Amino acid sequence: MPTEAIDPPGLTWLRVSPKYITVRLAGWALGNLLAVALVSLPLIFVLTGWWRWPPVWLAAALPGAMLLLALWRLILIPRQVRSIGYAERDEDLLIRRGIFFQRTLVVPYGRMQYVDIGAGPVERTLGLCTLKLHTASPGTNAEIPGLPAAEGARLREQLSARGESRLAGL
Repeated sequence: MPTEAIDPPGLTWLRVSPKYITVRLAGWALGNLLAVALVSLPLIFVLTGWWRWPPVWLAAALPGAMLLLALWRLILIPRQVRSIGYAERDEDLLIRRGIFFQRTLVVPYGRMQYVDIGAGPVERTLGLCTLKLHTASPGTNAEIPGLPAAEGARLREQLSARGESRLAGL
């Protein structure tokens, strides 16, 4: 149940592409494959006889717990992606994200120093990009991942123009 402090009323939130779920799943798979392999080493060493301690059940508990945590994150990824949104207002850009811990970031156009677009290999394959907003304060640097490339380019130009016009007014 969103509160007005976190989710200002009367805004039309634009969402990121559902294809971004694939990008997140690719990162999830790679990260968890490495993590589960790493925490499985004690179990492998115990089963092959290289180590006598810890007991087999204890050596198996760590990869089991890691696997359960990985499955929990897998379930959350689609909902996390659906929670990412942005809204353009007259004076600022709002970016929201989060399921349990919601966050809404307000970036005034006049505070933007530059707008950057990046895309990793999986994002490029899916036609997506990540828009990064840089301000004078490192705490307000923000990003909108999972944008279709055309929307990212449009938003970059729009935000750059709005930022320049607000800076000229200072």
